Amino acid sequence: MRYYERRGLIAQPRKPDRGHRAYPRETLERLLFIKRAEKLGFTLEEIANLLALGETPCNQVREMAEYKLAGVRDSISDLKRLESVLTDLLARCRNNPDPGHCPNVESLYPSDK
Repeated sequence: MRYYERRGLIAQPRKPDRGHRAYPRETLERLLFIKRAEKLGFTLEEIANLLALGETPCNQVREMAEYKLAGVRDSISDLKRLESVLTDLLARCRNNPDPGHCPNVESLYPSDK
């Protein structure tokens, strides 16, 4: 809670003389929104922008969503390439006749030897 307060994402309630701070329901809902957005891959800066949109025209929200979608698609593409490389690496490991020597490590060296 304090971290999000310092980042300006939620308001800090007044601290009573004794006891714990009481957060209003709106702050809880905002915190749940923040946690959900983080889980979906939004950065805190992006979340702050989303929260600030409030009454923003839909075309600005759409532009932000399109930008995020492009980043997600790039990440998916990168992960698919990584999956392919790891699948090939594992196949070479399984088919390696010399258990004391791993050809995959050699494949990482420059090929100009």
